Amino acid sequence: MSSALKNLSDYEEKDIPDSSGLKVGIVVADWHKNITHKLYEGCYDTLVKHGVKEENIQTVQVPGTFELPAGAKIIGSKTKYDAVVCLGCVIKGETTHNEYINNSVAQGLQTLSIMTNVPHIFGVLTPNDEQQAIDRAGGKYGNKGVEAGVTALRMAHLEKSLVKEKKSIGFN
Repeated sequence: MSSALKNLSDYEEKDIPDSSGLKVGIVVADWHKNITHKLYEGCYDTLVKHGVKEENIQTVQVPGTFELPAGAKIIGSKTKYDAVVCLGCVIKGETTHNEYINNSVAQGLQTLSIMTNVPHIFGVLTPNDEQQAIDRAGGKYGNKGVEAGVTALRMAHLEKSLVKEKKSIGFN
C-alpha cells in the first residue's frame, strides 16, 4: 500500500506484546543521514516504547544502503539478536542505480533472515526525490523507522510465540 494512502507511523499499539526480553540490532546507512538518522530515531523510540531495554539495542553505522546486509551479518555474528533492523534511503536520481541497490539489499536481507532464522527488516526508503524521503522520515506520511521497529517486534514475537514440536520415537 502506498504511504500516500497510509501513515507509516500508524499501528495498533495494543497488538505489540511487552518486548523487555528482546535484543535488537539496528544498522543505519550514513548516506542521506539527514533522512536515515530520522528513521533511526523513529525506530529506536518505538523499540524503547514497547519495552526493549536501551542496553539491549545495539546500533552500528555503515557508509551506505548497499552495505546494510554486510553490516547486519557482521553484528549478527557477534551477538544473538531477536531481530535486526536495517535503515537506509536510496533516492532514484537520474540513473537506474537505485534499482540495483534496492534489489541487492532486499535480497541480501531476505537471505540473512532465511539463513539465520532472525528477522532482518528492510527499513529502506525508495523515493523518487528528496521531498518524498522527507515526507516518509517523520514528515506528512509518518516515519518508516517506526514501521520498521514495529515490524521487528512483531516478527521477533512471532518466533517466540511458536511452540517447537517435540520429536519422539514410538508412542506418545
